[in-house]
Amino acid sequence: MKRFTSSILTAAILALATQAPVQAMDVAGVQLEDNAKVAGKDLVLSNAGVRIKVLFKVYVLGIYLNEKKTTVADILGAPGPKRFKLVMMRDVSGEEFGSSFMGAINKNLEKDEKTKFVNQLLKFGEMFETIGALKKGDVILSDWVPGTGTVLTLNGKPIVEPLPDPLFYNALLKIWLGDKPVDTSLKPVLLGEKKG
Repeated sequence: MKRFTSSILTAAILALATQAPVQAMDVAGVQLEDNAKVAGKDLVLSNAGVRIKVLFKVYVLGIYLNEKKTTVADILGAPGPKRFKLVMMRDVSGEEFGSSFMGAINKNLEKDEKTKFVNQLLKFGEMFETIGALKKGDVILSDWVPGTGTVLTLNGKPIVEPLPDPLFYNALLKIWLGDKPVDTSLKPVLLGEKKG
């Protein structure tokens, strides 16, 4: 019996030792996992970088897709689930954060898109009033879940009901990837053109 228990223990240790280690990318001291699972699908970290505003590091942003992409069109057109992960690097008021996001969305949407997304934009804008201040280390996940919509969480808790239009998720990605990105130095990093 002792030998049997010992062999089970040895097998378990060997199984753990042979599992691939969880890899992570270090972005300005913030660890972002190389992989994520959204809606049961495995995603990879396409690219990640730091949002800088007036010399201050505001947050780290990573985009997860079915495979790495290097053009805006490929990222926006990537099939299946998607995720962006945002990790705060400083404290920011909900009002300041919301106004930055909403301003960037509005700059990168055409007039007809704004009309189409008016309800989702309202819900998205109201979200910033309810979450209040963001603290250093807070994590916002935004997942595109086919059949459900855009699912947003703050530190694992839902912060708005799912927003159903897939093009609205792309509108969010255009905050950083649109023609008028919120941070012109972050966009080429997210496209893999230069290191963050």
